[in-house]
Amino acid sequence: MGKWAIIYVLCVVIFALGVGGVLFLGRDLSVRATDSVAMSTAPAKAPSAANQATAEGTSPWSAFEQNFRDPLAALLLQFIVIVVATRMLGSLFVRLGQPSVIGEITAGILLGPSLLGLLWPEASAIVFAKESLGILQLFSQIGVCLFMFVIGLELDVGHLRHEAKTAVVVSHASIVIPFLLGVAIALLLFPSFGAPGTSFITFALFMGIAMSITAFPVLARILSDRGIAKTPLGVTAIACAAAGDATAWAILAVVVAFARATGLVSTLIGFGLMVAFVAVMLWGVRPLLARWFDAEEARAMTTPGVIASVLIFMTAAALTTQMIGIHALFGAFLAGAVLPRNEAFRENLTVRLENFSAVFLLPLFFAFSGLRTHVGLLNDVTSWLICGGIIAIATAGKLGGSMLPARLMGMSWNEAFSLGALMNTRGLVELIALNIGYDLGILPPRIFSMLVLMALVTTFMTGPLLSLAELARKRRSPSFAVSV
Repeated sequence: MGKWAIIYVLCVVIFALGVGGVLFLGRDLSVRATDSVAMSTAPAKAPSAANQATAEGTSPWSAFEQNFRDPLAALLLQFIVIVVATRMLGSLFVRLGQPSVIGEITAGILLGPSLLGLLWPEASAIVFAKESLGILQLFSQIGVCLFMFVIGLELDVGHLRHEAKTAVVVSHASIVIPFLLGVAIALLLFPSFGAPGTSFITFALFMGIAMSITAFPVLARILSDRGIAKTPLGVTAIACAAAGDATAWAILAVVVAFARATGLVSTLIGFGLMVAFVAVMLWGVRPLLARWFDAEEARAMTTPGVIASVLIFMTAAALTTQMIGIHALFGAFLAGAVLPRNEAFRENLTVRLENFSAVFLLPLFFAFSGLRTHVGLLNDVTSWLICGGIIAIATAGKLGGSMLPARLMGMSWNEAFSLGALMNTRGLVELIALNIGYDLGILPPRIFSMLVLMALVTTFMTGPLLSLAELARKRRSPSFAVSV
């Protein structure tokens, strides 16, 4: 036997004899009276799963069943199911020529009561137990805050300077027209579909917002996938979407502050605090950050310490807007927007944060939105007709509200139609707004489900509409070489 083996065996023997001896000597010890009194005042602990199973006389497998019902085990199982489902559906839709976000949103809906809960309610009850959804929602909100922070990082005002006139006209027209249509149809929907206790004003304003939002990140991804991000159409679309998103989120912040306020004075205070916060961030914090992030230190800007500081800054901004009463994601978005215009820093930070949030945290938001989407609530012809009407009005308002002003600004009909199709993309950003309305009790489940389907359908339409415009252009100009 080698020297190392002798030493190893000796260590094991000493350990076994030592532990066994201590346990033998202390086998008859009891707790002192003073300690017993102290223990009696302490909160009682729940018995362990193994002890509970033994006490109840159940099978040995009961301990594992109890462990499976543990909140952490439930959350980990939800993570696995959600990430696998969203990745599979996302990859499938990419192969079909659609953005992966459409497949991820679809996966979230399929995991909810619309499919899994309908076909296999026992599995749905195990994986997505009601008592576990609160934790899932919190994780999903963190993912949304990171996503909005990244959107703020990617917001490039340079596009607005180059296409300022077209961007302002088209983006604002693409908000005003569908917003007006959304408010108008609220007159018809509110008496039958409004949530009890909700005022018509807040319901109508949220319907307007739901109709007028454009998904800037999905639009940019579509342009990149088709290779037209640097073309005049692509630059104009990005500029219009950036201006439109900034305006729409500002309107949404005002509506949320109004909905959460308890009276006129509370509304004015909340609005004043919001304006003050934006002013401080733009004219106070941004110059300080610009001096801190020296352009000569671009290589060292994504060190762990810097990333931690940036995340703390984002979280503090999100906490501030949450306390003001608008929503945490507005603070996260503004925190990203006010960071210095250093391309190397922004690109590195975006890659580090976007990969984690998009792959691991945002799918939780898709699933949670899907758990709220109950297509089975549309259980009659009238509901489906109303849902179809909402989709038609949303498409006409956004596509038409972008196409006509673009044509008046000098674009050809084909380019104007392509721009309108791009601006009609809603995707994830629409889901974020809808979930805010749901959380506030403004959008009841049936209307929420209709609007989720509207977001899915209008996003799905973008690719085919662009292909249709490309086909029409090639028929008129066979020698056209640039593919859109």
